[in-house]
Amino acid sequence: MLKKFFHQKLSRIDGVALVLIAILTAIAGEFKVIPFNGEVFRFGLGSIAYFLLILVRPASSLIRTGLVTGITVVCFRLFGDMMLDEFHLWTSLKNHFPSFLFYFLFACGLSIINIEKYKTFPLLLGAWGAIFEFIGNGAEFLMRDLLLHHEGLGLQDWALVGGVALFRSYFVVGLYSTITISEQKKRVQEMLSVGSELYAETLYLQKSMNHIEQITASSHDLYRKLKKQNLQELSVQALTITQEIHEVKKDSQRILSGLSKITNEKRNDAFLLSDLLGFVETANKKYSELLKKNITFRLSVTTDFQTDQHIALLALLNNIVANAVESIAGTGEIHFTLYEDAERICMQIRDTGKGIPIEDIPIIFEPGYTTKFNDRGVAATGIGLSHVQEIIQMLEGQIQVQATGEGTTFHIQIPIHIIRK
Repeated sequence: MLKKFFHQKLSRIDGVALVLIAILTAIAGEFKVIPFNGEVFRFGLGSIAYFLLILVRPASSLIRTGLVTGITVVCFRLFGDMMLDEFHLWTSLKNHFPSFLFYFLFACGLSIINIEKYKTFPLLLGAWGAIFEFIGNGAEFLMRDLLLHHEGLGLQDWALVGGVALFRSYFVVGLYSTITISEQKKRVQEMLSVGSELYAETLYLQKSMNHIEQITASSHDLYRKLKKQNLQELSVQALTITQEIHEVKKDSQRILSGLSKITNEKRNDAFLLSDLLGFVETANKKYSELLKKNITFRLSVTTDFQTDQHIALLALLNNIVANAVESIAGTGEIHFTLYEDAERICMQIRDTGKGIPIEDIPIIFEPGYTTKFNDRGVAATGIGLSHVQEIIQMLEGQIQVQATGEGTTFHIQIPIHIIRK
């Protein structure tokens, strides 16, 4: 029953996509140029819209798409002729029926080559598109010539048809590639954002694991001391606590192993520092909009190279910049400066927020420190800057904080050889 429901739903979605392709193509086809005197043959936006829509959202059957689109275009043009004072159905049908051949043959061609195989090869995809458009246009013109007994095209005219086919095909493929690249970049940003958050949590879990190890050792030592003093009941209780902590430790190890595997896989790629800053800026712009704040981000980058420590750097930068966003009351600025100095990469993040009290600077990296409270007065976890400190130590870097009455500035220095790929 459930399988039948999903099948019906997918069929309905597919039907909607097919109808949209047909209608939008018919409408776009009315924006046209008539290249040959006395001919109904046209170069319109219909073929561009048709090819692009097939690439972006193809229906399950391209041949059915070509059939329905061809019929829709012919009917649309017949309806347009009916609006004229003199309308002869047979004459109008002979004029517009050949258009059906273009859309049908174009779809058949894309179906034969299995267009999905070529979406990642734009040059080949554009070439196939141009070939099928030339065949479709040629068949349309020859059919119209047969029905209306018009004079055939010369060599120059066929060259024009071929040139337009090449232009339109590669124009569509270029537009489609732009759309897909934009979508891929968006997905990469989302994946990196999740990866950086997981990495930060992995660091915190690793720190907790170290504490669990210490507690396990301490509780077991307590058990041995109590047993030596013949305090049987207390020693058994201490041993039970040790065993329970050991179980927590094993569960934590399993979770840490899974998270570490994910973050290590994500660290296999390399990104430019400038790209990472772009990701941080985009993510925190959205965060500031979510908080209904008007914040201007200003970036200054004087050096750039690839790094395979992108997950760690994103976790580091997102924590600091997110804190800067939260510290700004309504309207403000966040300045980010990146430069190279004596084999170190230097980052400076300055905001115009409320700032950090000078007396708090020595303790801001301690777990639990926070200046953020929710509407009910409950404090935040205060682990963000402790994560930052852990990452900085892992990267063998240094971090300094400068607080004034007009905001906070973080100065970060990391050895270039640590993060350069």
